Amino acid sequence: MAGAVRVLLGRHTDCSRHLQRQFSTLLGAAKTHGLSSLADCCPKQIIQTKLRKSCSCTTKRLKNVVMDFFPVLRWLPKYHCREYIWGDVMSGVVIGIILVPQAIAYSLLAGLKPIYSLYTSFFANIIYFLMGTSRHVSVGIFSLLSLMVGQVVDRELLLAGFDLNDDDDAISNSYEWNGNNSNVTAFNLTLGGLSAECGKDCYAIGVATALTFLAGFYQVLMGVFRLGFVSMYLSESVLDGFATGASLTILTAQVKYLIGIKIPRSQGHGILLTTWINIFRNISQANQCDVITSVVCIAVLVAAKELGDRYKQKLKIPLPTELVVIVVATLVSHYGKLNEVYASSVSGAIPTGFIPPQLPNFNMMHRVALDAVPLAIVGFAFTISLSEMFAKKYAYTVRANQEMFAIGFCNIIPSFFHCFATSAALAKTLVKSSTGCQTQVSSVISAVVVLLVLLFLAPLFYSLQKCVLACIIIVSLRGALRKFRDVPQRYHMNKVDTLVWCVTVFSSALISTEMGLLIGVLFSMLCIVVRTQRPRTALLGQIQSTAFYEDDWEYESLCPVPNAKIFRFEAPLYYANKDFFLKSLYRMTGLDPTLEAAKRKKNEKKQKEHLKEGNRGTIVKGSDQADTALHLVPKQVDFQTIIIDCSSVTFLDTAGIITLKEILKDYNELKITVLLACCNPSVIDSLKRGDYFGKDCKKMHELLFYSIHGAVQFARDRKLLADV
Repeated sequence: MAGAVRVLLGRHTDCSRHLQRQFSTLLGAAKTHGLSSLADCCPKQIIQTKLRKSCSCTTKRLKNVVMDFFPVLRWLPKYHCREYIWGDVMSGVVIGIILVPQAIAYSLLAGLKPIYSLYTSFFANIIYFLMGTSRHVSVGIFSLLSLMVGQVVDRELLLAGFDLNDDDDAISNSYEWNGNNSNVTAFNLTLGGLSAECGKDCYAIGVATALTFLAGFYQVLMGVFRLGFVSMYLSESVLDGFATGASLTILTAQVKYLIGIKIPRSQGHGILLTTWINIFRNISQANQCDVITSVVCIAVLVAAKELGDRYKQKLKIPLPTELVVIVVATLVSHYGKLNEVYASSVSGAIPTGFIPPQLPNFNMMHRVALDAVPLAIVGFAFTISLSEMFAKKYAYTVRANQEMFAIGFCNIIPSFFHCFATSAALAKTLVKSSTGCQTQVSSVISAVVVLLVLLFLAPLFYSLQKCVLACIIIVSLRGALRKFRDVPQRYHMNKVDTLVWCVTVFSSALISTEMGLLIGVLFSMLCIVVRTQRPRTALLGQIQSTAFYEDDWEYESLCPVPNAKIFRFEAPLYYANKDFFLKSLYRMTGLDPTLEAAKRKKNEKKQKEHLKEGNRGTIVKGSDQADTALHLVPKQVDFQTIIIDCSSVTFLDTAGIITLKEILKDYNELKITVLLACCNPSVIDSLKRGDYFGKDCKKMHELLFYSIHGAVQFARDRKLLADV
């Protein structure tokens, strides 16, 4: 049988190699599956054998699956303790010290008790240590996600009938885990699916855990179905604009704590504007103690940040300014009795220990299912982008799909322990890498620091003023708000990206964060469509004494090619831009073949009529007859060849192929040759399938060239032959 196949292969040179490869593959498959010959190798047996092999559960396969799902099992046994431990411990302690004040501060954004933020920081670090593939990413509380969670929590609290306008209930000497503290609504909250009586804090964390569970579930589904490509549509301009716009909203939300006023919390679209209106209406009620404290804290924090940035090369570790400010402010507030004397708002009791785990409120999930989608997308987009950025910087690889699983379970599992949404955060990741981090062991150290606060130190923050936490949040936004300073440079670099950034910023700030992200993505995609619909076009000239051709608008002293026009179209040619392609070609070459053909037919008709009249003996003066004859002669075209530079045409659809075929036909009727140059293989295949080169591609060598210079040489040789 093998000999017969080889005889057949020898008759067809073009396909012999391909069939030989197929034959060898089948023989190999037969031998692999224990079959003596190819005749014994039926497709059904091969399929059954492959399915049996792929579905078999061997010890080795199970081990690989487990180790892939928990990457820590691969790298931890190879951990170089002497080389890595000092950097990991140092960075872990520093991040842990930073996490504590940030976690307490960001609880204001999420509308939750500080204890829940500490839980979130603890569990997220442990889970990412087990499942993450990045060595440097710091996963935990993130300001943007906290804001997005807080907006959903506030909305659901309002729908449940709670009062959001004052926070006096935050201060209580006894903190009961069932939520029955001072602000209790005495009715069954069937709206959220809770059958028992539940207080404001209890209901708020129920909403947050349901939202977090769903966001993590979506992220895991994205990992299962390999939907990581969705993050490609979140361009750098969109993400930067979203972060900056959300930062404006965060800043606005913290102003009331800075100056110590109580204003109604705005909901829906336009939160930023309505909040500022309420601030100016109630600014006369500002608490002087909070204002003075805010001014001092912001001055200290900003000064410390500036000094840290200026001398960061000399400082081995960043200054723990936030922790120092919190400790000093807490002591001053406690011994100065600022809450009792000046009515300054303080954090209140933060209990120690852990709450028993509890199932997320599944009856609430249908209410927040849509809100969890942008939360999931933003979370994994920031995590994957940061993971890849630092992996590239330190020359190792990360698995994007595993990162989605990791961040997904960093939301799913902690949602059973009263935590809310997390992701990687740029600021803490930068600190982590700058303090000598080597592996994710540093995350365990950070979790231990947070654990110490949870078990022993949390009650010490009772007297901490909320305005101090607001100062920490606002100063942490410094990097995002500085993006406004880079707008001129961004505009100089790319005008379209700057427009995308501005649209995303203002839609995120003035409408809502979720809508801002959606508008930014849609506008970015619209810009791409517009740029392909109306791309750049050019006529090319020859660089003197070379085989290279460039845009004659961009470069000086280019030599025009005699009797030829070289047209460049810098986009794929498809149904949406084919009309623009034709208009640009006609405008730049100065010749519309359809109109020119119509004019010539009209002139020919007039000539025939004129000849008929002359034959009938019509008397015409000599000069008038000459003028008429001159008028009837068609306009002479100064070129006989059009060369289309297809180097920037990435693909053709059916409309694009038809357009090129019509151009070829129309110009050929005017005795003008159309040549294609620099086509990529996919474009050539499309042209072949569309019979652009005729049957069996007989005219391919006359219509297609691999360089512009080759097409020019062909046109010149053809012109010389025509002249001879």
